Amino acid sequence: MLGAFVVYELYRAAGIAQVWTAQGWAPRFDLPSGSSQTGYGHSGHQVARAQVESATVLTEYHDAVYEQTIDYVSTLTDNDLTRIVDRSWDPPVTLGVRLVSVIADELQHAGQAAFIRGIVERRR
Repeated sequence: MLGAFVVYELYRAAGIAQVWTAQGWAPRFDLPSGSSQTGYGHSGHQVARAQVESATVLTEYHDAVYEQTIDYVSTLTDNDLTRIVDRSWDPPVTLGVRLVSVIADELQHAGQAAFIRGIVERRR
């Protein structure tokens, strides 16, 4: 669940609102924990309670996040990547490093999804 935290930190670094709350996606998913929750620190039981009404809603949310991501990243310059976005680490974290962290984390999630898909397909 570190991914949700890393993505949250990227939104903070970018200075933009999260698609989840700013574009009204949270109510469409009707999560029992509310719109401010990211899943960070949730138990397996809490995660299992999360349901989406259709695959269409999920893909539309993905598309909205993708669009915002492309819009933001396309504005970045080399100088932006060296900007310090988190001084709580030693050395401080630059925007470039934060972006790499998000990419690495999302690749891990894609691998986890592929693994689960493989398990499901083998059970058929």
